[in-house]
Amino acid sequence: MIYINDNISIQEWELSEQFTRSQGPGGQNVNKVETAVELRFEAARSPHLPDSVKRRLQRLAGRRWTSEGAVLILAQETRSQARNRELARERLADLIRQALTTPKRRIATRPTLGSQRRRLKAKTVRAGVKSLRGKVDDSE
Repeated sequence: MIYINDNISIQEWELSEQFTRSQGPGGQNVNKVETAVELRFEAARSPHLPDSVKRRLQRLAGRRWTSEGAVLILAQETRSQARNRELARERLADLIRQALTTPKRRIATRPTLGSQRRRLKAKTVRAGVKSLRGKVDDSE
């Protein structure tokens, strides 16, 4: 079971792990031992997550969200399978914790009259500088 916060915890039956050979350095071990962990969490079917959290989790997961509604997390940093399992579970918990926080709604504000005037004055000054950069008329 993965503990997320006081209200939410993920049960073991919602998770599935698959072990593969890890990429990168590993000496003679790299061709024999399957240390990389692919953690799969069936987020869309999880009864423990509210719908709003599932939507935010889908947006945060990005390419890790599958078409079936699962989150895939690959961990292959260490040479130890047990440590990679822990890392994958920690990453999943962090991702869900991020999805739990609701983003602040943006309040539309109007620019002040002074800032509008300063912006327009800067634009006219800049336009004047650029207009003086034209070709010089030698007819005089």
